[in-house]
Amino acid sequence: MPLPAGTRLDSYEIVSPVGAGGMGEVYRARDTALKRDVALKILPDFWSRDPERLRRFDLEAQAAATLNHPNVVSIFHVGRYNGRPISLPNFCRERHSASTCGKVPCRFAKCLRQAAASLKVLRRPMRRE
Repeated sequence: MPLPAGTRLDSYEIVSPVGAGGMGEVYRARDTALKRDVALKILPDFWSRDPERLRRFDLEAQAAATLNHPNVVSIFHVGRYNGRPISLPNFCRERHSASTCGKVPCRFAKCLRQAAASLKVLRRPMRRE
């Protein structure tokens, strides 16, 4: 079920939906404690009971948290909301999307694939758009 604007999750308040995809729903949210915008990624309820989806969701957050690069989101928080896993990366004002990897220089995409492969996270090829 989509989260309506104004929904509070601890110190985070939903501002608007950004998109949805294979790994969940993404919302623009406001960190009311630190006064900054964040992205809030949450697994749909029906996927929150799937061990493989939970594993992939956790691995994605862990992999992003180990990388430090301007073209990779930073993870501020991981947790649960009503039993559903959430992660809170920074919100990119220009375009918040995990699919923007196809728009970064090929050298960076190659480095990202190598890093993900070493962490055994990436199971599908990255697409260039």
